[in-house]
Amino acid sequence: MTTTRSRGRSVGAQRVALWIGLTLGAIFAGFPALWMLLSSFKPNTEIFQFPPTFLPDTFTIGAYTDILTNPEKLRFFINSYLVAGAVVLLTLLAGIMAGYALSRFQFPLKSLLNTVVISVQAVPPITLLIPYFGLVVWLKLYDSLWALVLTYMVATIPYAILMMTGYFNTIPRELDEAVKVDGGNTMRTLWQVLVPIARPGIVSVGAYTFMVAWNEFLFALTLTQSRENRTVPVGIQLLMGEHSFKWSEMMAMSVLGCLPVLVLFLIFQRQFVSGMTAGAVKS
Repeated sequence: MTTTRSRGRSVGAQRVALWIGLTLGAIFAGFPALWMLLSSFKPNTEIFQFPPTFLPDTFTIGAYTDILTNPEKLRFFINSYLVAGAVVLLTLLAGIMAGYALSRFQFPLKSLLNTVVISVQAVPPITLLIPYFGLVVWLKLYDSLWALVLTYMVATIPYAILMMTGYFNTIPRELDEAVKVDGGNTMRTLWQVLVPIARPGIVSVGAYTFMVAWNEFLFALTLTQSRENRTVPVGIQLLMGEHSFKWSEMMAMSVLGCLPVLVLFLIFQRQFVSGMTAGAVKS
């Protein structure tokens, strides 16, 4: 009886310690985001006052009004949506078809292709900045949204191929054979049978791809020059003037920039987690 009570107390103490640890971690991770949100409702002068205030003394939505009524700043968001949307669609198309081929067919150099895909994922993006810049200039795509789309796809397509290959491997091959018995061809098997089943994996890849394209800063800064082709991360940086920083607008634009990713994750949270788990199986 005493042993049972001691075990119960030990389990209870572990749960309390776990909850305390999780709470501290949540506060540590969430405080910067909360500070950003509250600061976006402060006047620029109040952000600089000392000692700083957590809650706004003067609540204002002026920073949001300035952003949402400024065509140039709205253009940053439009560009980000266009680039991220194009990257997601093209990456999913390439990832689905390549993943299906690697999962279902045997062909020469298949192992080598898998190795190349994994190797591309292992290369740090910063090391490719100068080669990408030279290639984009040579292709006469510098200072265009297509330069960003093609560059981001180099990073997102290998991930999509790996994930979709792993997810297709979890789907029984008997489904393919059943479609062939009914007279269906390869494309019908892929798009009408396997793709609907693989929806969690597709959502997971799409969400990850969107976040990569939406949040990327370095290549967007390097491969574009005119303000009309800038994206949200670069637009936030442009609010840093030579003699003054528009901190309230920077905070407001950061909040608006976080919303698409946050909404996307909240809507597809279950499918995102399910797709990441299922697609991680060994090929």
